[in-house]
Amino acid sequence: MLSDGHVLYWWVELLAILIFYVVYSAIRNLHGNALAPPHAFDHAHQIMSLERDLGIFHEQTLQSWALHFRPLIISANYYYGSLHFIVTIFAGVYLYRHYTDDYPRFRNTLAITTALALIGFTLYPLAPPRMFANLGFVDTLMKDPAFWSFNSGGAQTISNQFAAMPSVHIAWSTWCALALGPRLKNKTARALAWAYPVVTFVVIVITANHYILDAVGGLVILAAGWFLSSIFTRAGRTPRSGAVPLPTGG
Repeated sequence: MLSDGHVLYWWVELLAILIFYVVYSAIRNLHGNALAPPHAFDHAHQIMSLERDLGIFHEQTLQSWALHFRPLIISANYYYGSLHFIVTIFAGVYLYRHYTDDYPRFRNTLAITTALALIGFTLYPLAPPRMFANLGFVDTLMKDPAFWSFNSGGAQTISNQFAAMPSVHIAWSTWCALALGPRLKNKTARALAWAYPVVTFVVIVITANHYILDAVGGLVILAAGWFLSSIFTRAGRTPRSGAVPLPTGG
């Protein structure tokens, strides 16, 4: 129960999250991947041109350095395909169990942020760097497959390979850091939480799955999600008259 008297039911939360993710996945992958959506490669050239103008087009240089360390690339492949979900789920469960008053706004922030990402994918399909072998980029999953590969039949069918802008990996990992960093008691765990989005940024670049500006886009939608959640979220934020605050736990 929240301090303002609202009640959270774990099964309702779980059901809502599952329904949201199914809808998100269906919309995200609506266009299919057999053929590139219109302008996806044009948009990629726009992003690369803008990064050159800004002096930040260093993705290929960073990946070329990382490719000299095969264990690093293999680890990055597994990281990219797994921690994105594992850490986000852990952060949500941790808030739900120990910081119930904070949980509703963080939940709503994540939902709004993800919905904004869908708008970005739809309006601005973007070919990721790994699709530009002619510029020296390498699809690391083709070279060293992890649990899956973008070239497998299943992945080509169910995964939108042109959903690069904004980077949901960066949005979600930064959300996790904001949720866990100020609340974890163990110093090492707290440091890892704050480092998580930084490591994620390195991973999405050296695996050639995102441009640097995709990461910026991820931070923008997260900021927008946090702002909008302040408008829509009431549970846990306004104690009722006479309500007895409950301890948040640790």
